[in-house]
Amino acid sequence: TLLKQVPYVPTPQDIVDKMLELAKVKSDDVVYDLGSGDGRFVITAVQKFGAHAVGVEINPDLYRQSSARLKELGLDDRAHIVCDDMFYVTVRPATVVILYLLTSFNEKLRPKLERELHSGTRIVAHDFQVPGWDAEQVVDLNSKNGIPHKLYLYVRP
Repeated sequence: TLLKQVPYVPTPQDIVDKMLELAKVKSDDVVYDLGSGDGRFVITAVQKFGAHAVGVEINPDLYRQSSARLKELGLDDRAHIVCDDMFYVTVRPATVVILYLLTSFNEKLRPKLERELHSGTRIVAHDFQVPGWDAEQVVDLNSKNGIPHKLYLYVRP
């Protein structure tokens, strides 16, 4: 299953901020985080950038935790988490998509993204490229804990 194929590795908060800044998230954006884990991208997109956000998380425990956190923070009017396989959830409403998946997964996801995303949609991939796409921007940076990260910004033609 998908659950066993992609390990859950939380993105450091300073990198979350940088990824959303790289995508130039604004209040009229709809941010989709595919494999949303504890919901930190969803929460940050709403709290810091005023956007609407949707997380897609297949792990029922992470789904419950992140949904509860949204409710607790009073963000559930601007954000929600879907407990499902990202390959079965439409991303058509997205203006920004966040990916922290292995390259092989990004490659499998690419045809779906090409089919469903509108022209101008920004995709930010963390550490792993989307094979077959040319990044508009590649950013190398270290998180506060000193670990190097690479961010890829793609924009749908």
